[in-house]
Parts: sequence; C-alpha cells; structure tokens
Amino acid sequence: MKIKISVLALLLVFVFQIQLSACTVAVISGKYTKDGRPLLWKNRDTWAVHNKIMYFDDGKYEYMGLVNSGDIHGKSVWIGQNSEGFAIMNSASYNLNIGDTNKLSGLEGHVIKAALANCATIADFEKMMDEMKRPTGFEANFGVIDAQGGAAMYELNNKGYVKFDANDPKVAPFGYIIRANYSFMGSFGKESSGYIRYNTVNELFYNAMSTNAFTAQFILQDVARSLKHSLVKEDLFIKYADVPQNTPTFAFFHDFVPRKSSASTCVIQGVKKGENPEYSTLWSVVGFPLTSVVVPTWIKGKNTFPEVLKRNDKIKDSPICHAALTLKAEVFPIRWGKFASKFYININALTNEDGTGIRQKIKPYEDKIFAQTNAKLDEWRTSGMKKSSIEDYYKQLNAEVQKMFQKEFNIVLN
Repeated sequence: MKIKISVLALLLVFVFQIQLSACTVAVISGKYTKDGRPLLWKNRDTWAVHNKIMYFDDGKYEYMGLVNSGDIHGKSVWIGQNSEGFAIMNSASYNLNIGDTNKLSGLEGHVIKAALANCATIADFEKMMDEMKRPTGFEANFGVIDAQGGAAMYELNNKGYVKFDANDPKVAPFGYIIRANYSFMGSFGKESSGYIRYNTVNELFYNAMSTNAFTAQFILQDVARSLKHSLVKEDLFIKYADVPQNTPTFAFFHDFVPRKSSASTCVIQGVKKGENPEYSTLWSVVGFPLTSVVVPTWIKGKNTFPEVLKRNDKIKDSPICHAALTLKAEVFPIRWGKFASKFYININALTNEDGTGIRQKIKPYEDKIFAQTNAKLDEWRTSGMKKSSIEDYYKQLNAEVQKMFQKEFNIVLN
C-alpha cells in the first residue's frame, strides 16, 4: 500500500507547518478500563480550529472521523474508526528525526485516512507502515486499537517505527500509553514539547486506573477539560470557584491539557474481543472543548449522524463548532497585545460561584447524553443495533444539542 502525495499537497503542508500543532493523546488497553473495552483519545491542538465529522464509503471499509471543516472532500482525517472496529489517531512529534535533513511531509492525516479505509487490525497497519518508502517523511505518534483486543502506540520516523503495546505489562504496567509532542525513542530536550501536559494526564490516569474509573466520560470530562497544572500544582476550576458571576477573573493559561489552540477532543470506545465491531463508538466534542458538548456516532448509522456535526455551507463550519467558537470568545476576551489574548483566560466565564459559567451550564446536558447513550448501547448489545434506531437517536441528539445552545446561550444552530 503506497501513500500518494501530490506536489500541491506538499506545498500546502510546508506552509501550514510554520504553525506547529500540539496534541495530547492516549491509548488504553481494555484490560484496564471499567467495561473491558479499549479507549483511544485525542485532544487536538491545531491552527485549524474549525472541525466537523465526516462519514466515508470510498475505501475497503466504511469509516468516519474528525476532519477540518475547510477540507470539503475529507482528504485528511485526524482521528477515526471504521466498520471493522479499527481506530486510529496521531500526535505530532518533534524529537524523532533530530539531525535528519530529509524533509517531513506533514501528511499524518492522509495516513490515518488510508489506514481507516484499508486496515481491519493492528497487523494491517503495521504492514502499511512496513510498505512505506524510506525515508517516510513522518515524525509522529500513532495510537491504534482494533476489535481483536489490540491497543498500541507507534512512533514513526523517517527510518521506520517502534511499537509500544498497551497490553504488555512490561511496556505499559498500568495499561495506558500517553504521548504529547515528543516520542520516547527520540531525544529529550527543548526541541520537543508537552512534558507538563504528559505529567498532568499521567497523574489523572494513574488515579483512574487505581480506582477502576477508566471510561470515555472520565477522559472527556475530567482529563480533556481539566484545568489542573502538574508543574505549578493548582487547579483553576477550584482556585476560582468562589468568584461571583460577571466578575472577569484572569489566569495565566499555558501548558494545561486544553489550550487556546484546542480544536476538538474525541474518544473512541472500542469493543471487546468477539463483540460486534458495530458497537464501537466515536464520542466527539467538536469545537473548542471547554465550550462544546459531546455527541456519539456509529458507523452503522452511515451519513445520518446529527446535522450539528456536519459542515454547513452557509457558515463554512459545523454548527456545533461554530457555537463553541462563539462561546470561546467569552473565555478569551482580550483583543490587544501579541500574547495576552493567547495566554490569559477568563475563568469566570467558565465557572463561578453562582453556577452560571459555560462549563457549568453544559455539563448537565452532557451528563444526560452520556447516561442515555450508555443505556442505548447496553440495549443494543443485547437486542442488536438497527440503523433505524440509530437514526431516531441521532434526531433526538441533534434536537437536544440545538435546544441547549439556544436555551442556555441564545445561539441558534443553523
């Protein structure tokens, strides 16, 4: 399997690489999760803050995933799953090709798309990487799970790749593998980034592992949106919780798991070995994570998933992402200075003593979505998953999300 890259695509990538992306990702073995199913997480940080979900049937397998809203035809996917229960995501790494003068392609999204279209298992993905030309043009971490119980992280550089198996206690004694923007096989120093984010996630994950609390909901609510900082030892949500509403309260905002550049966060909840892969669930928080809400999707529902997740040509974005970015402006209201608008966050807009913060308003709706979706999944795993049932639930979810943004924030989703 060869990955074809056009000259135009390469030129575009080199332009975009000026604005480096930073993601926090993890793969968790089903042996350590609460329900025995593997989890794949990506907190996406990028210049491309307009995101959507797309469904594809242009490959060997059907697949769906997170795509830039401006990518009309879905040429790149940044995290996704397919009909075989195979799922994959990536994070950029900046320390694998130190001293290597070969240029990078920056086309990790193309790799993910190709893998989703053609791979059913981790072994298939390894074969795909084995067949890449050398130098590969890549410097990245790829997390993968499959329906056979596989869960691994791959560090891919110009010369090849190294596998870190989340099921191997010698490699992952607690069943999880975390990566930020560096790789364990690379050199450690100023050329890479994400060490503080890594440590923050590791502390949260260790506590979850020790209390059997590893779920998609835990990762999306307590990790991806966490405002704990492992270096300075403070939690902004706790520190400013007793400040009254409408009292702008600013804090220095750097090296937290969510960043101003966070575009979306997704968790793919896989299936147990022997379980029907159609139950694999893509839990997506599309748009700035601190101001958006989770929406689940499944391959069997094909392209009938909620309209709020799809690109709306009128706004050139998905409605849910557009709403999240509208609210994000309240969280980062400073409009002057080169760095002030990037590094100072108004915590009072997210949480306050009166319970009127954006996160405080969204969480009850999100809790309900998790509860009713988990109940649906339990029902489907017993009685079977029908496309008509998924479509009905999609309509319900779409209406609930629209209602929430209009009722709580006076934002109408087109």
